[in-house]
Amino acid sequence: MAELVGPRVYSCCNCRNHVCLHDDIISKAFQGRNGRAFLFSHAMNVVVGAKEDRQLMTGLHTVADIYCNDCREVLGWKYERAYEETQRYKEGKFIFEKSKIVKENW
Repeated sequence: MAELVGPRVYSCCNCRNHVCLHDDIISKAFQGRNGRAFLFSHAMNVVVGAKEDRQLMTGLHTVADIYCNDCREVLGWKYERAYEETQRYKEGKFIFEKSKIVKENW
């Protein structure tokens, strides 16, 4: 009998709430506050905080922290605006810190 396999999901490290899909990874070559981070095209079950300008490694960006919808753990941030033309591809995308998410059922 064949086993049904669903999408590969990442969950909040604290409460296991599903927050992003492996298929939505754009890049694994990002740096977060606490180490490696992944850039995702979409997120789910997160709350987007207040926008603020932050000087990051790649220049000035307007970002908003993202929190788990269930436990309010800070998981990363959303790029709202990039001031450098070469960084505009990040706008509307999400950074999840590798240390804040776990693979769920795969």
